[in-house]
Amino acid sequence: MSGHRAGHRRRRLVLLAGSGLVLLASGCAAGAPSTLDPAGTGARRVEGFWWLLFWISVAVFAEVMALLAWALVFRRRPDRRINHSDPIRFVVVAGAGLPFVVLVAVFGVGLRDLAALGKPDRPPAATIEVTGHKWWWEVRYPGVDGATANEIHIPVGEPVLVRLRTVDVLHSFWVPQLMPKTDLIAGKVRETWLHAQRPGEYRGQCAEYCGLQHAHMAFLVVAHPRAEFDAWLGRLAAPAPVPDSDAERRGQEAFLQNACVACHTVRGTAADGTVGPDLSTIGSRWSLGAGAVPNDGGHLGGWIANSQTIKPGNAMPPQPVDAAALPDLIAYLRSLR
Repeated sequence: MSGHRAGHRRRRLVLLAGSGLVLLASGCAAGAPSTLDPAGTGARRVEGFWWLLFWISVAVFAEVMALLAWALVFRRRPDRRINHSDPIRFVVVAGAGLPFVVLVAVFGVGLRDLAALGKPDRPPAATIEVTGHKWWWEVRYPGVDGATANEIHIPVGEPVLVRLRTVDVLHSFWVPQLMPKTDLIAGKVRETWLHAQRPGEYRGQCAEYCGLQHAHMAFLVVAHPRAEFDAWLGRLAAPAPVPDSDAERRGQEAFLQNACVACHTVRGTAADGTVGPDLSTIGSRWSLGAGAVPNDGGHLGGWIANSQTIKPGNAMPPQPVDAAALPDLIAYLRSLR
């Protein structure tokens, strides 16, 4: 029986060790956005606070293990006389006084960081309006009629104010590599800011459960050098590209003759719907369905025909597009950049 119990304990230890390795590996997934890989001033401050708490935890753990070893080895010696006044003094100093000092210090650092995260260190270079929908993000820029969906473009090295609204349920705006979370509350305008320190693409995510497709409510923050950002903003303000091939012209005609125009906008055309995302730059977007699938011709065709098979519950019904016209429609939409 003792051998059986020992084997059972070994299996439990192996299972616990394996579970720990799985959790560790899941936290190190390649390409996963992490506050511990900061690219902005806000996330860098959060990272610093995280490491402070981590090393305090390591110190406390090491101290507890050392005291446990001392109690098991040194205090159990038969020639050791116990002074019953020692535990009282130890509990008062190490169990109350030292934790009080540490907690007050951590609380002070936390208040300092919260104040710093409340607003950027200098006036923002621009203000961006972001609206949460079920289940996508609408993004508008100052002085520009055009909008993007599930993409936020900002200049590098300059703080940008982000004004957040929701038109339906609660959402939460989170870009781990740039800033902590900000909740979107119905009927209120919330504010946060983004300040990227290097060019790149930074994935964001809705961090508040918002329904069936909460997992597919991602977005991308693209940080450009200032000249590239200004050029991109100029393209956003201009009409969508004019078709330059027969297939694209046929595709535009199919787009304007179908129900697409009731919900979507393409700048420079008769399509001016406001229910769904602005499609004027859909060809250059990083994904379809707010991160549901890659933005390529095959997935775009499947999305047009019946997006419910890709993202069930979204607001777009199946579209009765003629199979012969679908390749031209795909070609037209992919030309919109």
